[in-house]
Amino acid sequence: MYVIYCYSNSHSVNGIWFSIVVIQIMYTNMCNTIPILKLRLRLDHVTFMFLFCQHIVSLNSCDDSFNHKLPGSMYNKESNEMLALIQDSYRNYVECPFSNCSCYADTITKDLSVFKNGISEIMMNSAKTKGTTYKIIDGRLYRNADCMFPARCAGVEHYLRKLHTKLPNLQLVLNTRDWPQVTRFQGEVLPVFSFSKTKDYLDIMYPAWAFWEGGPAIKLYPRGLGRWDKHRQSLDRAAQRWPWQDKLPVAFFRGSRTNNERDSLVLLSRDEPELVDAAYTKNQAWKSEKDTLYSSPADEVALEDHCKYKYLFNFRG
Repeated sequence: MYVIYCYSNSHSVNGIWFSIVVIQIMYTNMCNTIPILKLRLRLDHVTFMFLFCQHIVSLNSCDDSFNHKLPGSMYNKESNEMLALIQDSYRNYVECPFSNCSCYADTITKDLSVFKNGISEIMMNSAKTKGTTYKIIDGRLYRNADCMFPARCAGVEHYLRKLHTKLPNLQLVLNTRDWPQVTRFQGEVLPVFSFSKTKDYLDIMYPAWAFWEGGPAIKLYPRGLGRWDKHRQSLDRAAQRWPWQDKLPVAFFRGSRTNNERDSLVLLSRDEPELVDAAYTKNQAWKSEKDTLYSSPADEVALEDHCKYKYLFNFRG
């Protein structure tokens, strides 16, 4: 296309002021920007110039002499940084040896490195406001009477009960919320165990409670989604029943409206059901159809039944 730059200034010749219009015409395409014409005109010549510009702008096709091939693309596998990282992860992946869990050693060492000077009683007392306190005394396991999410605490305790007789006397603070608690920008280092975090947090990572129980509590899983020892087997069987070529070519989502970022997908599904099958289900906070985007709540779908779809949406929140 052609881009026209116009600007003006005033000049005096023999005491007579008049305006000069400077018009520069640039030819531009995806690869090149080339100056075509630059004129300095007195104001009374501008009418002619605009007629000329109309003709130039109408020539909006690209000349064959220009190379329109882009040097790179953000969608090109070789130049896409995210795809490169994924490919590196696949190439460098080494399965964790279950005999000693040594693949977690780097994470454990990194998370504990901020406590190289030890953990004081003051730090422990401050941490107690951010989670549930557990103690092991003489081989017996104790916990605060209150737990924000009892099913999540139960999921953790399933494993602690297998270990507590083998551990020395200790106390720890375990966060059962969905988000970490100790940001590195507050300057306070506290010993809080959390199941998720980013590089901006100093929480100590631990395996999620949902490996046993305490995941989302829905009709299909009234004690909360868990028992991944069984789900791994049932999902594998479902995957065998639905090879890729037999899966439905539809994007699929079921979940509650805990985050309005999901609304656009649900609305798209209502307009284009052959493209997307997305709907809101009830959760514990459901009060009216407003909570399911002004539609009746959809039925819940078992994890195994997700395997029949080619594309699954996973939303945060």
